[in-house]
Order: sequence, then C-alpha cells, then structure tokens
Amino acid sequence: MAKSKRGATPKAEDRHWHDKRQKARAAKPASRSSSRTTGPAAPRGSAATGARGAGAAAGRDTDTGRAGGPPTRRSPDAPEVVAGRNPVLEALRGSVPGTTLYVTSDSSDERVREAIQLAADRGIPLIEAAKPQLDRLTDGSIHQGIALKVRPYRYAHADDLLKGTAPLIVAADGITDPRNLGAVVRSAAAFGATGVVVPERRAAGVTAGVWKSSAGTLATVPVAQVTNLTRTLKAYQKAGCFVAGLDARGTTPVGELDLATGPFVLVVGSEGKGLARLVADTCDLLVNIPMSGGRAESLNAGVAAGIALYEISRRRS
Repeated sequence: MAKSKRGATPKAEDRHWHDKRQKARAAKPASRSSSRTTGPAAPRGSAATGARGAGAAAGRDTDTGRAGGPPTRRSPDAPEVVAGRNPVLEALRGSVPGTTLYVTSDSSDERVREAIQLAADRGIPLIEAAKPQLDRLTDGSIHQGIALKVRPYRYAHADDLLKGTAPLIVAADGITDPRNLGAVVRSAAAFGATGVVVPERRAAGVTAGVWKSSAGTLATVPVAQVTNLTRTLKAYQKAGCFVAGLDARGTTPVGELDLATGPFVLVVGSEGKGLARLVADTCDLLVNIPMSGGRAESLNAGVAAGIALYEISRRRS
C-alpha cells in the first residue's frame, strides 16, 4: 500500500481558478455559527450525514454499530484473506482482486464448485490445501475448507486526484463500515468524481468488503489514504478547491451550491458521529440535503453521498 511520490502541488496562484476561489472565501463568515445565511435552520437529523445520534436513535445501521466494528489493523503490505464459502463466493462474484484460491480436497459444496469455476475463469491459481494450512492462513477463522487471498490495495497519492480543470473529490471522514465506503466509491464513479480520500486511522480502508460493495468500480476510481484528513483538505484549498462538508448543521442545500461547478471537494461523515470538529471547521461551507416532511432521520452515509453527488453533477453539467 505504499503511496506513490509526486512533486510539489502547483501553487494556487498558478491555477486558473485561483482568483474566483479567493473571492468566494473572502465572503465566508468569520465563525461557523454566523455562516448560516441561506435558508432556514436545518432540523437535527435532517441533513444527509452527521445527524448526530439520529441513526442510532432510529435503530438504523451506523458505521460503528455494524458487526465486526472498525477494521482490524494489519501491516499495509499484508494480503487480506477472505474465508468461508459464502464470503469467498461473494468476493469472486464481486470481482474482488484475488491472487490465490485455497480449497481442501474434501470440499464438494456447490458454492465451492462455483468459486473454483469463477477463479478459473479469471485466471486465479487454485491450491489444494490441508485443513491445518487453512487454519494458519485464516488465523483460526471458520473457513469451511475454502479461502481466498486478496492482493493489497495500492493507494493513490492525494495529489493524484487533482485531475483536469475542475476536479471533483470525495473525502470520507470517519466511515468505518466497508459497505458504506464501497457505496461512496460506487457513487463517486457514477457521477464523475476524480477520486476518494480516506484517513488512515479510525476509518475503513480498501478491503475485500469495499471491493464487493463498490461493484468493481474501485478498478476505475482511485482512492488516496492520508495520515491527516484536515491537513489534506487545507492542501486542496491552497490548490484552489472549494471544500464543502455534508452535515446536519449546514443551512445551504447542496443542490444550490453554485461553486460546485469548479474544483470541488465534498466531505462526507459517518451517520453516527457526523463530521469531526476540526474537519467541519476546515470546510469552507457546511451543506445539507433537505428532507421532506421535516422527519429527523439520518441517511446512510453511502446513500447521502450518492444524493449529494447527483445534485453536484447536475450543477456541473
């Protein structure tokens, strides 16, 4: 997962959109509380993400409440192993980039046979392994006689996402559920984003679960992993990007944001906690997705990102 090295990011004044961005920021209120100048105050939980506690109160899935919790930390260069008949089959159906399929000689289940066929069709080597070998490979997990080794994901550099004259970047803040992150990547691909940024700590990285949820779009949408998301957002601002955070405290509907037509970064937080305080303070503006009927509900982070990116793509088109 070594990050590629790039030269220095071009100075903001060297980018053609710099003057327009500076004028927009000059109009930004000094405090976050005074920035709510457009539309009525958003009710708690009416924004797409960051309805603090609303998801849990409504009994909805949150990033931290899913089975397994935050992803297990492991060496960045260590391959991931998917174990079990259903997980392996779903991974192969979802085009997860497997490198080796391990199967015991006594596996005759239909799911195992389909997994072997899918692996053969994709040129993934098949190795017959004894149960003790699979026990060691899966670190004692319940493997049911089959396991798939997945190659480590090669992350892009954050500067790689500044493509074209008006890049569109999605930053995921605190999303720990691989399914949610995969859905964000899938929406990013559908609406023309140049890439997705995720923090290294307290957040999901690219795993087999993310590959599966992204429906294979990870093959076309680069993901950059950064040590400090706030610092990265500030670097994008210096490069001329306008940074908007999707949060319950926002008072500007995302569909009414004119500046989304230029270099733009959309920051999406987890539905359980929303945007971190430093991340929210770094954003140039907090925006929301108006909810009909005044219902205080928290949208799933992946769904919220999809809605917001759709509105942004309408503006950009």
